[in-house]
Amino acid sequence: MGSEVVEVNMIGPVTTKRPEEAETPAISAPPLQLHCPSMSRSPLLDLASKTPKLSPFASRFMSTPIASPMKKAIISMQGYLEEVGHFTKLDPQDAWLPITESRNGNAYYSAFHTLCSGIGIQALVLPLSFTSLGWTWGILCLSLAFVWQMYTLWLLIQLHESESGTRYSRYLRLSMVAFGEKLGKLLALFPTMYLSGGTCVTLIMIGGGTMKVLFHIICGANPLTTIEWYVIFTCCATVLAQLPNLNSIAGVSLIGAITAISYGMLIWIVSISKSRPMGISYDPVPHAKSHAERVFTIFNALGIIAFAFRGHNLVLEIQGTMPSSAKRPSRVPMWKGVKFAYIIIAMCLFPIAIGGYWAYGNLIPNGGMLNALSKYHAEDTSKWLLGLTSLLVVVNCLSSFQIYAMPVFDNLELRYTSKVNKPCPWWLRVGFRAAFGCLAFFIAVALPFLPSLAGLLGGIALPITLAYPCFMWTLIKKPQKYSGIWYLNWGLGALGMILSILVVTGAIWVIVTIGIEIHFFKPQ
Repeated sequence: MGSEVVEVNMIGPVTTKRPEEAETPAISAPPLQLHCPSMSRSPLLDLASKTPKLSPFASRFMSTPIASPMKKAIISMQGYLEEVGHFTKLDPQDAWLPITESRNGNAYYSAFHTLCSGIGIQALVLPLSFTSLGWTWGILCLSLAFVWQMYTLWLLIQLHESESGTRYSRYLRLSMVAFGEKLGKLLALFPTMYLSGGTCVTLIMIGGGTMKVLFHIICGANPLTTIEWYVIFTCCATVLAQLPNLNSIAGVSLIGAITAISYGMLIWIVSISKSRPMGISYDPVPHAKSHAERVFTIFNALGIIAFAFRGHNLVLEIQGTMPSSAKRPSRVPMWKGVKFAYIIIAMCLFPIAIGGYWAYGNLIPNGGMLNALSKYHAEDTSKWLLGLTSLLVVVNCLSSFQIYAMPVFDNLELRYTSKVNKPCPWWLRVGFRAAFGCLAFFIAVALPFLPSLAGLLGGIALPITLAYPCFMWTLIKKPQKYSGIWYLNWGLGALGMILSILVVTGAIWVIVTIGIEIHFFKPQ
């Protein structure tokens, strides 16, 4: 060891030989994988493990009582370096990107982010699925989907860290590790970016439209057009999006979670407490004219349920904001936060779905519970309650926009930092986020019928939630072939892919046969 020189730089430890040993082939460190949010061995650990042997005098000194505290400190420091070196040495690029820029998350932050991304406007369309499935199958399918997605959440949380200490803080990266670089990108890039970007577009439409309703309730007039309200909402969301990283929006996610729970409870309580509309019916799909149409509307209903359980594309990113060590890996606080969050989510989703279907039956409008409240109870409900509900919806949309846009911001900055190998300057970060807000606004104005495609969106997102995690667990963990866990994951993954194809087919069938009101650049 006396003839080796250890150099420590951003890439990691590089060991070179002295000139007299030049003839011996050197072993170089592997190249830095800038595109992989992983962790390598700490140079401090290499230094600790390569400490030269002590001289006889030093050995005798270290054995004396005077040196005992020093010896204990060295042993303690060496153990700390072994732990830290294995778990917390990150690629430099991770410290430059908004998702992994801060690693001080905890179980509370996990619960806030999971609640904000797991409950929202999508829950208010759940009663629409019951109009096709009926009472028994509606409750059964909703319950099975909840249990299934909880299991795949657990799989993703376990897969976040490999046994070697590598952390996969982005869904796309884990997909590329499991399926291969090309196939992983093909399978995961479009659905995850589509979920993030499409959700932000939908939030602009719902948030801007609800702003218009709120102003009308307060002032009794609407001097601004719908597009102008979209502009106001987009400006507010873009200003709030300047918070630097995922951990910095934990408070925003908490506000989003509180407002989502609040307006969800208000809407279903008002709906069941008021008189039901005349002509209500609970017969599944009374307008179906053929057996094929009946089957495809059921598939579309399953897509609506799958759409309500989106958010899996953010689980790894949320866990990536947490510190990790050998004694306390990040999966422990992450799973605690997720369990708490989904208990609350279940307490919100099931009453909304069951109470909404009981209150309106097959008369519930396509927009879901929010439209039903204004359509059937605008006259017999106090203005302050309607105004409070609208205000809560607006605040929730602004908060949800931040967490769903963060993967897009992270991807944009990843492209920049990969090319120039330095952090993104503040002015470019502001430009990226403003440009994304403008693009989302343009799509919201150009395609105002997107909220009517909830079933199709759910079908596209379904593999991300229910299928891919099962396949990735099998390919990465490699359980014993033909064992129970092997059959379970392959079976659930295959069933998830089949359901995705059927749901997308059913959604397209419903759009073609029943039709939706398509009007470009004419938001209502």
